Amino acid sequence: MGFLQQEWGGNDVWQWLLAVAIIVFVWLVLRVAMQMLVRRLRAFVLKTPGRLDDLFVEMLSKTKFLFVLVVAIFAGSMVLDLPAAADTALRALLTAALLAQAGYWGDGFVSFWIRRTARRKLEDDAAAATSLTALGFVARIAIWTVVLLLALETFGIDITVLITGLGIGGIAVALAVQNILGDLFASLSIIIDKPFVIGDFIIVGDLMGSVERIGLKTTRVRSLSGEQIIFSNSDLLGSRVRNYKRMYERRIVMPFGVTYQTPVAALEGIPETVQRIVEAQPDVRFDRCHFKSFGAYSLDFETVYYVLVPDYNVYMDRQQTINLAIMRAFDEARIEFAYPTQTLFLEQPGVPEA
Repeated sequence: MGFLQQEWGGNDVWQWLLAVAIIVFVWLVLRVAMQMLVRRLRAFVLKTPGRLDDLFVEMLSKTKFLFVLVVAIFAGSMVLDLPAAADTALRALLTAALLAQAGYWGDGFVSFWIRRTARRKLEDDAAAATSLTALGFVARIAIWTVVLLLALETFGIDITVLITGLGIGGIAVALAVQNILGDLFASLSIIIDKPFVIGDFIIVGDLMGSVERIGLKTTRVRSLSGEQIIFSNSDLLGSRVRNYKRMYERRIVMPFGVTYQTPVAALEGIPETVQRIVEAQPDVRFDRCHFKSFGAYSLDFETVYYVLVPDYNVYMDRQQTINLAIMRAFDEARIEFAYPTQTLFLEQPGVPEA
């Protein structure tokens, strides 16, 4: 017992041992309790449709090891007689840990809300889902900025002077990373102006695909052949982007030519035949069909019609049906399609005409 009652650092040895025991006990109890609670709650929320229990599990899972350890250390220090400076430092550490954990909880809340809301809105309004992603990023920056400033103030740092210094230093940083900032502001412009959103099919130059993700620096597009194309946001804003998802109907120009040997009566009936075939298709609006010009080796016709849905596969289905129907009708009418040919007329000198 003499050893346990020896004084060390202003406290008896038994007090230090008790403090260590409390630290280990509190840390173990909190860790085991949270792990068991999270595991049981996750099994429970799978059976319930509510969102509050899901949010509670999300927040619990964001509780960090360091925060639990600081709480355990503070609990153990309660049995010790510490110097004023050490007690102040320990309380500041606890406050900083609480602020950091609050930041993680806030980040978890924002992530949970954005994920749930974006998933629900993506089917109905992809633009809203894109805006929510940007809003979540801004919210996270705001949360961690507040946490950092409060933590610095807890340790006695004058944040007014710090903010002033950051303002001056921010100008130098902005000049050094102006390309990155250009892409960042381009990202915000894309999100606010919405020239395209997640899920849109776009064409930029000779590259095309569906938008998968709009990030802070790049936009990622999945091409038709399967690879991922990564565009710089500033490059996208400086390019002409063709957004096929916003197309309400598709205008089709269909040229074809028939041979010069086609009788005039048959030529006169071609526009009416083509019109009847086009109008028989669903989701199609006929516009016109005309004998356009005398070509080098064909009599050229031009047909214009509209597919009333933007789906490319629907357009190809209608075009195929129309093409086959025209070929069938021309075959019955003995009208031949033209192809590049040349006819030579030979005249023999000195032979009298009959």
